[in-house]
Amino acid sequence: MVMARFVEDFWGEKNSGFDVLYHNMKHGQISTKELADFVRERATIEEAYSRSMTKLAKSASNYSQLGDPSQCDSNTKDFWMNMQAVTVYLKKLSEQNPAASYYNVDVLKYQVSSNGIQSTPLNLATYWKCSAGTTDLRVDYKYNPEAMVAPSVLSNIQVVVPVDGGVTNMQSLPPAIWNAEQMKAFWKLSGISEKSENGGSGSLRAKFDLSEGPSKPTTLAVQFLSEGNTLSGVDIELVGTGYRLSLVKKRFATGRYLADY
Repeated sequence: MVMARFVEDFWGEKNSGFDVLYHNMKHGQISTKELADFVRERATIEEAYSRSMTKLAKSASNYSQLGDPSQCDSNTKDFWMNMQAVTVYLKKLSEQNPAASYYNVDVLKYQVSSNGIQSTPLNLATYWKCSAGTTDLRVDYKYNPEAMVAPSVLSNIQVVVPVDGGVTNMQSLPPAIWNAEQMKAFWKLSGISEKSENGGSGSLRAKFDLSEGPSKPTTLAVQFLSEGNTLSGVDIELVGTGYRLSLVKKRFATGRYLADY
């Protein structure tokens, strides 16, 4: 059984108005007109795939307000920026760290409902064989491109498996690291994708010699991330004359990603 929670990072940089706001704010020169221009500006989160919008379960922010649903089509939600709140927050950040070249603001947080194992980009299955003297472990993994809007590489993959029973020696393939103090085995994989061997499917194997066996099967934890992609398919569009997003970055990463035997 796989239990998964993901964190999506989605942010953009605007190349005109915000730069002016930051500069003027540091020098105490924010005018009423400038603030009004920003208040009139709105941010629109546009769903690139209609099926993904139905999965948006919850969204919240201290700096944006949900627009009138009657003004939105079924695949789009509009959010108006509360620029007064943003300005106050940015001013506070600038006072705390005046030397910073930029500041990050959480504009919108959202939750996405999942479809169980179909929503996990890396499916796992664990197999334990425990005896008094040894423990054999196999972890099968399989890349699942259907969980993503567009298949992308899963990178910085780490698999952590606690093993008790007084481990005295470990043999593993691919090679893992044994931490005797934490009583955990660590595997690190560079990346998995459709282009990987066997389409991104493989196994981690280990044999542990024990002095105080048998071991008890445990829950393993996995970490990975993917750049330039999201699981929800949510996209963002900035609506307003004179402004545009100069840079948009997307990323999702594991939060709590566990697999039971």
